[in-house]
Amino acid sequence: MAPEAAKFDNAETIESPSGFPLNSNDSTHLRDSARKRVALIEGSAPGQTQETRDLLRSRLRMVAILLCAGFAAFLVRSLWAFDEYVLGDHAVVFYAHLTVTVLLGLVAQRLCVHCRVIERNLNLAEFLIFGGSSLFFVLLGYHKLIYCAQLGDGHSHIPNIAGAWSLLIFCYALFVPNSWKRAAAVMSVMGLCPIAVEILAYFNSPQFAELVQVSEFQGVFVELLMVMILTVVTATVGVKSINALRHEAFVAKQLGQYRLKQMLGSGGMGEVYLAEHEMMKRPCAIKIIRPEKAGNPQVLARFEREVRATAKLSHWNSIDIFDYGRTADGTFYYVMEFLPGHNLGELVDIHGALPPARIVHLMRQICDALTEAHNQGLIHRDIKPANIYCAYRGGLFDVAKLLDFGLAKPTTEVEDSGLTQEGAITGSPLFMSPEQATGSGQVDARSDIYSLGAVMYYMATGEPPFNYSQPIKVMVAQASETPRSPRELNPDIPVELEEIILRCLEKQPEDRIQDTATLRYMLDEVPITDDWTSAIAADWWTNYGCPQRKALAEQALEMAAV
Repeated sequence: MAPEAAKFDNAETIESPSGFPLNSNDSTHLRDSARKRVALIEGSAPGQTQETRDLLRSRLRMVAILLCAGFAAFLVRSLWAFDEYVLGDHAVVFYAHLTVTVLLGLVAQRLCVHCRVIERNLNLAEFLIFGGSSLFFVLLGYHKLIYCAQLGDGHSHIPNIAGAWSLLIFCYALFVPNSWKRAAAVMSVMGLCPIAVEILAYFNSPQFAELVQVSEFQGVFVELLMVMILTVVTATVGVKSINALRHEAFVAKQLGQYRLKQMLGSGGMGEVYLAEHEMMKRPCAIKIIRPEKAGNPQVLARFEREVRATAKLSHWNSIDIFDYGRTADGTFYYVMEFLPGHNLGELVDIHGALPPARIVHLMRQICDALTEAHNQGLIHRDIKPANIYCAYRGGLFDVAKLLDFGLAKPTTEVEDSGLTQEGAITGSPLFMSPEQATGSGQVDARSDIYSLGAVMYYMATGEPPFNYSQPIKVMVAQASETPRSPRELNPDIPVELEEIILRCLEKQPEDRIQDTATLRYMLDEVPITDDWTSAIAADWWTNYGCPQRKALAEQALEMAAV
């Protein structure tokens, strides 16, 4: 099972710009919804998304490891004065230091192994990391103040205890995803701790109180207060800035109710992403086109028309469209079913010409899809290998899907006539009909028949009918040259299949097979020695399917199962 979603054109497409009014969608609710969804941490919002929980867990794990490593380094340093720190006056600080280091190590280990207790109580992990560190810094600061005040003999001094607290505050600001208000509250408590420690030392230690009265130390409280206020304010502004960037990134990855997960492909006008519906958790593919890439409203109109045209189709072998819309910045997108598999261009590029039985099997399905479209007066006009997908759907392999009705021309809808004016050239040169190549206004269902013949030629031989490097030469050849016999390139092609391909490639529309229903019937009559069955298709995908796309399909299935 090899996965992928709908791709953009891999053959050059030529189209003519013209005017078309686009409906304006008010997407203010998208940003409001995004703000509500950025639940940064339990306690700061009513709920917490799985993405936020994962982010919080990874950040807490990271800060726990870093702080544990830092505490461990200073703990080893203290062992150099073993008698003083382990057995002497500083023993209580040493054992507190050892305790908080072990605590941080245990929390980090539990976060690394995805301990359920910790993961269900991430606030507990946050409290153990920063609360444990804070308690140690309170003890260390108090001990340092008392000890340094008692040195005597001119060695008494007031040590700077703000450095450790500033480090802890900035670690909290940088690593814990949080609302700025909650972060400000937590960091303010941290900022008050060293001031409280000095006040406590002032009232509990006569030596420290006397030292503070010395002129050179009289401003120590004010200085410490100013430093901690500056630290907390700076860290809070930093949290707010980080949140703004995170929110922008969230909105950039959020389209309506759809969450973008991974880019699957890109083209000149936009990208295709694997995504999931926020509520239903259904994997899907989202095709987007950004205003800066479109260049003019006509290209956006093509996308909007593609959605409306394709949404009218209900055949199993036509791509299903779930939704479409426009964001506040003008990005147009539509949501379609996720297709694990390959397009025909990729299959031929990787594996060469396809067996006749497989060609017939896939083309019969495409004929069925086009029959529905043509009966609704819809001409595709951009049939090519990149727009025919060989997918895994409904438990079946080699389900053919017809994509990209972006150049489709409704023969009965005058409102779209401005998009494809008479004389315009639309389609992909390697597979377009002579009528399209010459810009004729007489493009009907038989133009799609020609393109189907060109695609079958490519599937059977591994080459398009006219393989010139310059598009203009290809277009001239489509209108005036006769392609080589497919059996010259691949003698294994049945004569009957070759006749069908060449009938489809007749220059004059009246000389071609006239409709897809007839083409489907003729394909049924092609004598095939070994029919292409579902079991054979499953075996082929098992042995030759792309491993990377199998992994992508499994990811999509996991998304659907969550």
